Amino acid sequence: MRRFVESIFGRPAVPVDDARPPAAVESEAEQTARALDEFRVFVRRSGRDLPTLVSSQLGQIDDLLHVVVQAAVAEDASTEQRYLLDAMVRDYLPTPVRGYLSLPEADRQQSTRATGILVDQLRLLEETIRDLLNQIRTHAIAELSTHGRFLASKFDEVSPELTLQRPADAGTV
Repeated sequence: MRRFVESIFGRPAVPVDDARPPAAVESEAEQTARALDEFRVFVRRSGRDLPTLVSSQLGQIDDLLHVVVQAAVAEDASTEQRYLLDAMVRDYLPTPVRGYLSLPEADRQQSTRATGILVDQLRLLEETIRDLLNQIRTHAIAELSTHGRFLASKFDEVSPELTLQRPADAGTV
């Protein structure tokens, strides 16, 4: 690219270093975790404007999402699973909460229709988050089982005499 620019303009191309240093580049999981932390701070700052039921529910969802973020990294979640997790943290969760907080204070009381609608949405999100966590963990278990079958078939084919068998006299101690 540099040679192309130099050939057109007849002078050395000056590289533009607008990239952050490698140590400052966040991984996708770190970005999601940071967004979740920012949402937690937002909820804490808004605590007095949220009914106790909503604050409690948001706390449970926050705790659950932190577990899912860790599981997504540890279990190497699929692209679709990571995308859903990121969308929940950055959009599906904060959007209704911000909308709710924009309502007049009279509509944000414990027993109002608006609070009921938000609580229903948060329940649905929590169910979806639990399902996502289950999918991530199930995928890891399936991979472990597949690897176990692979190892069993590999060792059975290569060296049948290496299979673990209990000696005939092992029952007596």
